Amino acid sequence: MRYIIIGAGAIGASIGGRLAEAGHEVVLVARGAHAEAIKADGLRLTTADGERVHRLPVVTGPAELGQLRPDDVLLLAVKTQDAIAALDAWGDAEVAGGGTAAQRLPVLCAQNGVESERLALRRFARVYGVCVWLPSTFLEPGVVSALCTPLTGILHLGRAAGGTDKLVHRIAADLERSGFEAPVVEDVMRWKYAKLLGNLGNAIQATTGPEPHPAKAALLVRAIREGKAVFEAAGIARASDAEQSAARDGKVEPAPGVRGGSSWQSLARGTGSVEADYLNGEISMLGRLHGVPTPVNDTLRHAANIFAREGLPPGAMSVEDLTALADEAAGRA
Repeated sequence: MRYIIIGAGAIGASIGGRLAEAGHEVVLVARGAHAEAIKADGLRLTTADGERVHRLPVVTGPAELGQLRPDDVLLLAVKTQDAIAALDAWGDAEVAGGGTAAQRLPVLCAQNGVESERLALRRFARVYGVCVWLPSTFLEPGVVSALCTPLTGILHLGRAAGGTDKLVHRIAADLERSGFEAPVVEDVMRWKYAKLLGNLGNAIQATTGPEPHPAKAALLVRAIREGKAVFEAAGIARASDAEQSAARDGKVEPAPGVRGGSSWQSLARGTGSVEADYLNGEISMLGRLHGVPTPVNDTLRHAANIFAREGLPPGAMSVEDLTALADEAAGRA
C-alpha cells in the first residue's frame, strides 16, 4: 500500500515520517513554505529516538501524481476547516483501472473533532475514523517533532459508520510497526467524541497561552461540563475517562516542558484560522439542537476565531478577561 498524507503538518508528518521509517511507501501533501522546505531539505522529524531527515515525494495536489493507484490509502490530516477543499480535490482524482478516489479508495480522517467523517461520508464510499493521541509540534517549515515515549502516539481506528474490516486491520498493523499503538475498534466515533471533550481547551490555550493555571483549568472544567450535558441530551456515547486512561497511561508520556496545542500552533504560524468551529462549535451546535445552553463554549469559539482572523499572537489575552467574557455570556443564557 502507498500512504498519501493529505496535510503533512504536525500529525500528518509524524505519521508519514514514521511509516516511511518503517519501510512503507509514503507521499506527503503540503503547500507553501512547508512544501518547499521538505522538497529542498527533506522532512526533519524528531521523535524520542532522535532526529531523522526523510526525503519523501511531496506534492501540492493530485494532479502532480497522475492517476492514483488502486492500493493507495488517503490519510486526511488537514485541519477540519480545510477538509472540504481537500476531500473535493482528492475525491475527484482518477484511479488507474477506472473510477475516482471517492468511489474506490479509502480515506482515513485523522483529525480532532467529529465533523470530517461526516464530510467524507458525503463524498467517499470508504471512510475510516482515526482518534489521534499524538502530541506533536509544527512551528517551522519542514520541521516537526513528536516526542512522546515509549510510543510516538496512539491511533484508534475503525469504520466511520461503525465496525471494522480487513483493510483497517492491515493499516493498523503497518502503524504498529511504525512506532504507534493502533487499536482497531468497532466504535471509533465513540472514542473521537471522548477526545473532543479534551480538545475544548484548545481555544483556552490559543488565547491565554499553554502555561498551566488554576483559572484555565476551571474554565476547561466548565466547557467540558457543557459538552457532557449536550452529549447526554443528544444521546451520544463516548469512551469513559477510565477507558481513555487505560488506553494511554504509560504508553505516550510527553517530553518535559510546556507545549502549545494545535490551535496555539496555528496562531503561532499565522495560518489565519483555527479549528474552534469544529471543537467548541460542535458543542454549541448540539446545544442549540437540543436546548442546552453552552455559553462557555460559545465564548471560547468566538474568542479563538477573533485571534485567528485578526492575527493576534497566541496567549495575548489574560485568563481573567476570558473568564469574565464567559461569565457574562452565562449570565445572558
